[in-house]
Amino acid sequence: MKELSIFVDESGDFGEFDSRAPFYILSLVFHDQKVDIKDDLTLLESEMRNIGWSDHCIHAGPIIRAEYEYKECSLHERQQIIRRLMTFTRKLDIRYKSIYVEKKKELDEIELTGKLSRQLADLVRQNTNFFAEYDIVKVYYDNGQTQVTKILVSVFTTLLNNVKFIKVIPSDYRLFQVADLICTLKLTELKLERHILSKSEQYFFQDDRTFKKNYLKPLDKKQL
Repeated sequence: MKELSIFVDESGDFGEFDSRAPFYILSLVFHDQKVDIKDDLTLLESEMRNIGWSDHCIHAGPIIRAEYEYKECSLHERQQIIRRLMTFTRKLDIRYKSIYVEKKKELDEIELTGKLSRQLADLVRQNTNFFAEYDIVKVYYDNGQTQVTKILVSVFTTLLNNVKFIKVIPSDYRLFQVADLICTLKLTELKLERHILSKSEQYFFQDDRTFKKNYLKPLDKKQL
């Protein structure tokens, strides 16, 4: 049987409009299970041990903002963590897609849900041949937001007849951490285009050219 795994992460919330968080993003990472990534995983774990972060679940947003366990880390150390995950992601034979909605003051939860659902449905319909190759599609999500769970179940079960949903513990799946990274990079890209990067984002990525060269360009060819 051919099996497709889809790892899903989100950025944003369904609450009231906040000018500091003007986007809602869903990022999906697609992995054909016949593609063996064990060697890539082994190399990543080795690289993480070498920089003192063995068995660590990588959270891209907090790393960039120097939050939580990264609060006392230097810029260099935080960049090293992200670079290890970027190298891992760049080498993988995976595909991905990010969809997003720009939140407006007048946009309520129902409208936001509808917009995201339509975009996700369009993504599936536009890639019918891709999904048709697989006997089973497994969707991995951490059930972090009830609205996202409902969107995923509604869209995928309507358009595909071979879907299974699996609740993820983020620390158990590096590919879920890749989805988190891609979601964070998409948010950064959107904020960069609108000239609303935070000081911590500007400090971490240094300048526009470096961000595009080191983070966006290497992933372009992996878009679904």
